[in-house]
Amino acid sequence: MKAITYTSFGAPLELVDVDEPKLGPDSVTIAVRASSVNPVDHGIHAGGLDRVLDTFFPVVPGWDVAGVVVEVGPAITHLAPGDEVFGYVRKDAVFGGTLAEKVAAPARTVAKKPANASFAEAGAIPLAGLTAFQALVHTLDVGPDDTVLIHGASGGVGSFAVQIAASLGARVIGTASESNHAYLRGLGAEPVVYGDGLVERVRDIAPDGVTAVLDLNGGDLDASPHVLADRSAGRIASIVDPAVKQMGGHYVFVTPDVDDLEELADLFDDGSVRVEIAATFGLAETQAAWDLSKDGHTRGKIVITVP
Repeated sequence: MKAITYTSFGAPLELVDVDEPKLGPDSVTIAVRASSVNPVDHGIHAGGLDRVLDTFFPVVPGWDVAGVVVEVGPAITHLAPGDEVFGYVRKDAVFGGTLAEKVAAPARTVAKKPANASFAEAGAIPLAGLTAFQALVHTLDVGPDDTVLIHGASGGVGSFAVQIAASLGARVIGTASESNHAYLRGLGAEPVVYGDGLVERVRDIAPDGVTAVLDLNGGDLDASPHVLADRSAGRIASIVDPAVKQMGGHYVFVTPDVDDLEELADLFDDGSVRVEIAATFGLAETQAAWDLSKDGHTRGKIVITVP
């Protein structure tokens, strides 16, 4: 089968023939229809997670997937060949990823895809959607009485976070460049410009402060305690900077979770969440997709489709 690989940290991405993945007893083999690019992908490629995850070369990168089940392991009872699924296929080591014609996915990482989603839309949801969902629901326990500030609200994770927070009934304030303010309003957020003077701008529209902060870019993390209505509550979460713990907050690292994937599928199908696709590339164009992601100014998600 065809797959994108690299043979060492920083080595070129290549489209090559590789062996089909081995199917474990509690795994499913998926014919990949779409994946998406996340900053962690090129971070791993650069060796950024080598201290915490074993890597086996040549690496097939990618953690997001949407596709069709073609085979199930003998212990699988909840999925069957022909099922359309999506998932966050993070394994215990870096190898055998989703930027390929097929991937073997542990059952704990996949669920049936949203019925109303295209494969491209479904392939853009898992990692970013789960990150936002787990931070807001499990870590910050956001509800209808909350005013939530989201740093980096127009990016891949931020776009989901705004919509999920709004679906929970919260008032949402989101930082972004002025060019993305209309976009954020369309998602349900009140936009503010990031950077110097952020505390004052947030206090202008929420004089009593916000009740929770979700940091998705690290740049304005230091301002976060100063916009909270109650600094002692510890309702700050960051997905990029563990230093948030020194503020009494929480560092969030997304984990595969079938129940959470099913919740995201329901949110998509009932119209609470939509997917903003910034660009679509074919599998052979993965390097161009990664280069666009590295630019760091993409609104929404970059999708890679597989024939």
